[in-house]
Amino acid sequence: MRRRFTLVLVIIALSTIASLNIVTADNWPQWRGPSLNGVSGEKNLPVKWTTEENVTWKLQMPAWSGSTPIIWGNYIFLNASEGEPNRTVKGDIHLWCVDRTKGTALWKKLLGSGDVKLRKQNMSSPSPVTDGRNVWVMTGTGVLKAFDFKGNELWAREIQKDYGKFGLNWGYASSPLLYEDSLFVQVLHGMKTHDPSYLLRIDKQTGKTIWRVERPTAAIKESPDSYATPALLRYGNNVEIVVLGGDCVTGHDPATGKELWRGNGLNPSNDPNYRVIASPVTFDGVIYAPTRVKPLTAFRAGGRGDITATHHLWSFQNGPDVPTPVTDGKYFYSVSDGGVAWCLDAKTGAEIYGRQRLKPGTYSSSPVLADGKIYITSEEGLTTVYKAGPQFEILAENALNDYCLSTVAISDGQLFLRTASYLYCIGKRATP
Repeated sequence: MRRRFTLVLVIIALSTIASLNIVTADNWPQWRGPSLNGVSGEKNLPVKWTTEENVTWKLQMPAWSGSTPIIWGNYIFLNASEGEPNRTVKGDIHLWCVDRTKGTALWKKLLGSGDVKLRKQNMSSPSPVTDGRNVWVMTGTGVLKAFDFKGNELWAREIQKDYGKFGLNWGYASSPLLYEDSLFVQVLHGMKTHDPSYLLRIDKQTGKTIWRVERPTAAIKESPDSYATPALLRYGNNVEIVVLGGDCVTGHDPATGKELWRGNGLNPSNDPNYRVIASPVTFDGVIYAPTRVKPLTAFRAGGRGDITATHHLWSFQNGPDVPTPVTDGKYFYSVSDGGVAWCLDAKTGAEIYGRQRLKPGTYSSSPVLADGKIYITSEEGLTTVYKAGPQFEILAENALNDYCLSTVAISDGQLFLRTASYLYCIGKRATP
C-alpha cells in the first residue's frame, strides 16, 4: 500500500514537471510573440551561433521579407514573396507551412499575385497570426486568407476591393492583431489617397466584417501613413485596441470600435513626412507611442477623450524610427535605426544608459527581450545579444552575412531567424 502511494506521488510529480515544461515552452503566434509585446518568458536560449554552428537546420527562402516566422508546436508559418529581390516584374505571394522538426515545407498556398518591391519591402511584409488551430495571413496587396493547419483554405477577402485602394507611399505592411474571436486590421493612409483611414474587426471563423470605424486625423501629406501593427492594452478589467499613426495614438473598444481616447502631440512641428513605422507597445498600464525618432511618448492607461496632457507620463527625443521598442515594465529598451541602444526607466523615462553603440549597420528588425537578454538583428544579418538590465554588456555578435529585415522569433528553447536566403532554426529544442 505504501509503495503504491509512493508511486502515485511520483507520477503526480512527473506530470507536474511535464506541465511546467509545456507552460514555459512558448509558441510565437503573432509578430510580437506570446504576450504581443516582444517579450518571451523562455530560459536557456542560444547566445552564440554562425551560419553552421548551433544551427539545427536552415531552409532556403525565395526572397527577403519583413515578415516574422510564426510558430505553433511543430508548425512554422511564413508569408513569402516568390521572386528575386531586385525584380521589376510583379510576382506571387504564398503562405508557407514548415515542419519545425525537419525544416522542410509541408505545403505552400497561393495568396495572390501583384507582388512588387517598394524601397525595402515587398508585399509579403505582414506577419501571419495563429490560434493553434487555424492561421490567418494578409498581404501588402490587401488579400486576407484563413487556412487550417493542413492547408485547406477556409475563407478569403480582398480588403482593397471592399474598401478602396490602399494609399500608403511605400505599400501596406501592417500585420493583423488576433484577439479572441476576431482579427483587427488597421488601414492608416493618406499620402496617395483622399479616402479615410479605418480600423476593421473581422470574424476569424467566417471572414465577415463585424465593424468598420473610420479613424480621422489632421495629419498632412505622408504623415497619415502608418506601417504599424495594432497593440492590445489590458489594465484592470479593461481591454482596448491601440492604434498608432497619423500624428496620434488612439484606444478603441474591441466590441464596437468606438474611439475611447486619443493622445496627440506626436508630431509637434506638423512635419508632412512623419509616417510611422514602429508599432505601439503596451505593458503594465502604460502605452508607448514611437514616432519618426522624436518624440517617443508614454501615456498612462485609463483615460477617456483627449489624454494628451492628462495622461502624459514622459517623452523621449531619441526614439527609433523603424524598430519597435520592448519593455519588461521596469526598463524600456530602444534601438535606433543606426544601432544605438538606450535603456530608460519604463515609468519615468529617466535615462538608465544611453548612446551605447552596437556594431555599425542599419537596424530594421525589432528587439526581443528573453532570458535576461536583448536580441536585435541588423539588415546585414548580425544579431547582437546584450544583457537586459541597467548595465549595458554585449554578450555575443552572431553574423549570418545576409540581408535581414525580419525579427527573431522564439519557441521552445530555439530561435528562428529569417534572412533573404534562409530560415534558420538555432539551438536545440527544449522539449522533444
